[in-house]
Amino acid sequence: MTATEPVRTKSSIVRVVGASLVGTTVEWYDFFLYGVAASVVFGDLFFPKGEELTGTLLSFATFAVGFFARPIGGVVFGHFGDRLGRKQLLVLSLLMMGIATFAIGLLPTYAQVGALAPILLTVLRLIQGFALGGEWGGAVLIVSEHGDPARRGFWASWPQAGAPAGQLIANGVLAGLAAFQSDAAFNSWGWRIPFLLSAVLVLVGLWVRLRIEESPVFQEARAKEAPAEKLPILEVLTRYPREVLTAMGARMAENVSYYIFTIVIATYAKEHLGMGKSFALNAVLIAAAVHFFAIPLWGALSDRIGRKPVYLIGAVGVGVWAFVFIALVDTKNFALATLAVTVGLVLHGAMYGPQAAFFTELFGTRVRYSGVSVGYQLASIVAGGLAPFIAVALLKAYDSGYAIAVYVAACAVISIVAVTSYSETHRRDLTTL
Repeated sequence: MTATEPVRTKSSIVRVVGASLVGTTVEWYDFFLYGVAASVVFGDLFFPKGEELTGTLLSFATFAVGFFARPIGGVVFGHFGDRLGRKQLLVLSLLMMGIATFAIGLLPTYAQVGALAPILLTVLRLIQGFALGGEWGGAVLIVSEHGDPARRGFWASWPQAGAPAGQLIANGVLAGLAAFQSDAAFNSWGWRIPFLLSAVLVLVGLWVRLRIEESPVFQEARAKEAPAEKLPILEVLTRYPREVLTAMGARMAENVSYYIFTIVIATYAKEHLGMGKSFALNAVLIAAAVHFFAIPLWGALSDRIGRKPVYLIGAVGVGVWAFVFIALVDTKNFALATLAVTVGLVLHGAMYGPQAAFFTELFGTRVRYSGVSVGYQLASIVAGGLAPFIAVALLKAYDSGYAIAVYVAACAVISIVAVTSYSETHRRDLTTL
C-alpha cells in the first residue's frame, strides 16, 4: 500500500454510510415534502381557483419542473465531482437544497401576490431539482468507493434508504399536523412548518458530512492518472452510451412505481375516492418504515446472486402488483390500502436496493460521478417527473385507477428489457474501470 492510499476499515465505511444516509434523508425529505404538499395543498394555495383536479395538475407540473433541473445538476455536480472529488460537492448540494426548501415555507400564496406566487414556487423547485441532481451520484459513489467490494451492494444501498427515511419524516410531519389541525389551519399556515423545519435537519446533515474523508478509489485514481482531458460528460456520452441507456431504462419502472405508490395515491384517495388527507398519508407512513429496512436486504441479496436477478424481481413485481394495488386501494379500507402500498414499496426496493452498486459498476472512475448522475437523472424527467402528472391526467381521462396500473406495467416492460440486455456487474473491480 502506498502513502497515498487510504486505509479502508469497518469503522470508516460505517461513518461514511452514516453520513451519506443522513444527508440523503435530509435531501429526500425536502424533495418529497414538496411532492406530498403538491398533492394535498399547493393546488389550492398557489394557483387560481377552478376545478380541483385541474389545480392539482398545475401543482404537479411544478413538481415535474424540479426533475427537469436534475440532469443539469447532475452534469454540473458530476463535472466538478470527477475533477475535485465527491465530498465537497455533497456538502454544497445539501446546503442548496436546504435553503430552497426553507424559502418555500416563507412563500406568499396566490391570494396574496397573484401570479408571482407560482413563479417563486417554480424557481425554488428548480433549485431543489438542481441540488438533488448532484446529490444522488455523490452519495452513492462515496459509499461504493469506500466499501468492501464483496458487500458493495449492501453498503451502497444505505444511501438509497434515505429516500424512504425522508419520505417517512415528510409524511410523518404532515400526517401529524393534519391530525391535530383543522383543514383551515393546515391550509393557512400549518403546511409551512415542515418546510421551515428542514433548516434543523440540514444543519445536522452538514455537520455529519463535513467529518468524512474523500473516496479512496477516487484518490487512488487521481494519483495514477490525470483527469479526463475533455469534459467528463462528453466522455460519458461517447464512451458509455450503452451504459447511460441501460441506467435510464432500468429506472423507468423503479421511478414511476415509487411516485405512484407514494405521491399519486394521496391525490387518488382524495379526489377519486373521496377519502380524507390522513388516509393516504398514514398508509404511506407505515409502508415507508418497511421500505427502509427492505432496501438494504435487497442490496445484500444482490451481493450474493447478482444485481440483475434482484432487479428483475422488482421490475416484474411492480408491473403485476400495480393492478392489485388499485384494487386494494379502491376498497377504501385502510388496512388493505396500507398492504397495497407496503408490498408495492417492498417490490420497489428490489430495484432500488441494488441500483446504487449496479449504476456505479457501469462507469470508469474518472467519469463515474458524471456517468451515474446523468444516467440516473435523465430518466427522472420522463419517469419520476412526469409520473404524477401522467397518472392524474389518465385518471381524469378514464376515471379509473386501472389506467394508472397499465402505465406502471408498460414502464416495467422497459426496465425488464434494459436490465436483461446488459451483462452482470456485481463482480466488477471499480479500481480497474
